[in-house]
Amino acid sequence: MDDHDHSYKLLFTHPEMVADLLRGFVKEDWIEELDFSTLEKASGSYVSDDLRDRHDDIIWRIRWKNVQGNHQNSAWLYVYLLIEFQSSVDWFMAVRIMTYVGLLYQDLIRSKAVKTNEPLPPVLPIVLYNGDPRWQAPADIADLITPAPGGLERYRPHLHYLLLDEGSYHEHELAELRNLAAALFRLENSRTPEDVQQVLQALIAWLQSPQQSNLRRAFTIWLKRVFLPGRMPTVAFDEIQDLQEVHTMLSERVKDWTKNWKQQGIEEGLQKGRQEGLQEGKMDLLLRLLEWRFGAVSEAISTRVKQANSPTLELWSKRILTAQTIEEVFAD
Repeated sequence: MDDHDHSYKLLFTHPEMVADLLRGFVKEDWIEELDFSTLEKASGSYVSDDLRDRHDDIIWRIRWKNVQGNHQNSAWLYVYLLIEFQSSVDWFMAVRIMTYVGLLYQDLIRSKAVKTNEPLPPVLPIVLYNGDPRWQAPADIADLITPAPGGLERYRPHLHYLLLDEGSYHEHELAELRNLAAALFRLENSRTPEDVQQVLQALIAWLQSPQQSNLRRAFTIWLKRVFLPGRMPTVAFDEIQDLQEVHTMLSERVKDWTKNWKQQGIEEGLQKGRQEGLQEGKMDLLLRLLEWRFGAVSEAISTRVKQANSPTLELWSKRILTAQTIEEVFAD
């Protein structure tokens, strides 16, 4: 796991971050029924070897204010947080989510947290995504499966995950929230040093109590090891130990930082433009070849092509030469 993955995940090992994520971004009435004082990391005994290998995933549980049912496990809601750092969208994310939720349920049964004849607790699967292309993959496993005729349709599984696509939120939406998760999203989406300064001022005010020192340090680690070096690669941040020091340094060197920031933005924009131009050409060519070879292309296929990366587009283009059906072009 690289520094970005590790330090970002570290933020969501703090209950305050998870609570704000749920309060601020799960826009459903039942959130009011949760007792946030009971939020806790799921016990390691509930996590199998398969799930432990999922280093980017974090499992929390939280009690309902009013216990539903007569069984102990009925009092809990499990929150499965999958943090997705891929630069491209995973079209089959719903399949992964179905697998991970199934593994979690198996572990609850194996550890006897759930006994025979007892109901399983609900699980909220959340995909937290911070890539550049906007997420367009189906959020329900059912949407990835061909509809079946007649009574066979009842056997098609349904499992929906909650997508939180950081880049899809506008600054004015996030700035209205006094929310730690929103502050993190604002930093990720920031375009100028002044944007960072504004968020830092809020974080310093919110995280000033001694009980929040560990979370304050987690933000500092992520800023100095990942976020700021990515924006200002020529500046050393090793000596920074606190959010206030980040804010002070930014204030003292704002002119230099703005110059570096703008230069980096220009270079990234040019590089992105070149890449997008090539990518768009490959997508258009593949769609034309598919239409020429197999006839009109469905919206689902068109969307899948537009979400694919460059090597995948090249692979599919080669398959057109020998494929007898359009399904063979996209076979795994």
